[in-house]
Amino acid sequence: MTATYTWDVFSSLDGYGSYGGDGDWGGYWGKQGPELLEHRFASFAEEQRMVFGATTFRQFVAMLAESTEDSDVRDPWVGRMRAMPTTVVSSALDGDLDWPDATVARGDALDVVGRLKQESDVPLRSHGSLSMNWALLKAGLVDRLQVTLFPVVTGRTGTDPVLGGADDFDLELLEHRTLDRDIQELVYRPTRHVVGGRRPA
Repeated sequence: MTATYTWDVFSSLDGYGSYGGDGDWGGYWGKQGPELLEHRFASFAEEQRMVFGATTFRQFVAMLAESTEDSDVRDPWVGRMRAMPTTVVSSALDGDLDWPDATVARGDALDVVGRLKQESDVPLRSHGSLSMNWALLKAGLVDRLQVTLFPVVTGRTGTDPVLGGADDFDLELLEHRTLDRDIQELVYRPTRHVVGGRRPA
């Protein structure tokens, strides 16, 4: 039995994962509340293995190093996520990773994650890591796409389209919940979209 792989990502309503340098939104676009934070903390209670691409991993390490105890990046769910065993897919990272239980897996992400799905006795989860997860999604290695949709439109300042580099997929809604009145968490099972009765190459 293969381990389930969940790609977990935050998004604005118009599909952006972050904001430009002239924006003032903050990490949750300023919309987080107690329900979101409690739910995020609970979602990392189950034993899991985190999987990051090198860029997202470096960003997390840098944000934590530069943050204060009161900043959003030090929210309890982030601490719980950071304490989990972690695989970083990278051909360049080396030395001290400044992460409690992180290992670097060199090679192609498809091979690394394919192997982890066969070998891991706990579920796999990735947060962010857009380009890596677009490739994994296309290869059929993402079992669950979890999108936390924040009630903002960032047409002027939005950057990093969350699904901008993905292929075409049909989505089966598995779970949904509303948090702090305005935030939606949507969990889907993705299936490659069939064009004219045939799957694209």
